Amino acid sequence: MQNPKQQFADRLREAMLKAGLKPEPAVLERAFNLHYFGKPMTLHGVRKWLLGESIPPYDKIVALAEMLAVPPEELCFGLEVKQRIDAHRARWEDGIGYQEREIFEAFLALPPPQRKTVHEVILAFAKAFPSEIAAREGIVSRR
Repeated sequence: MQNPKQQFADRLREAMLKAGLKPEPAVLERAFNLHYFGKPMTLHGVRKWLLGESIPPYDKIVALAEMLAVPPEELCFGLEVKQRIDAHRARWEDGIGYQEREIFEAFLALPPPQRKTVHEVILAFAKAFPSEIAAREGIVSRR
């Protein structure tokens, strides 16, 4: 498995290609310095990004993302994280009906001590009557 710096470098090179740029340090340095209004990057600095030796700070990631027309989170973490989050959200959106939403709203309106009590009661029921899906997905905490 690659380290995060190397994964960032791979995503940066891929984004450069999609933007029509050759993934070379000189090309990246020139393009980046035209889009970034802070201290200019050196050829050596952008070379380290492309080789997976370093990851730029957040402000430079944002400038890179704007320059390459990709979301900054995609440049930093890739599409896999977003896809997993979207799949998890979809499960909630598809699996929760009106009655469950009403219960969640009532739960959120409770003061913290009562929320804790309700939380413990639900976990006790979940442990006593585990569903096959919940056990498989690790939803029920096993303390």
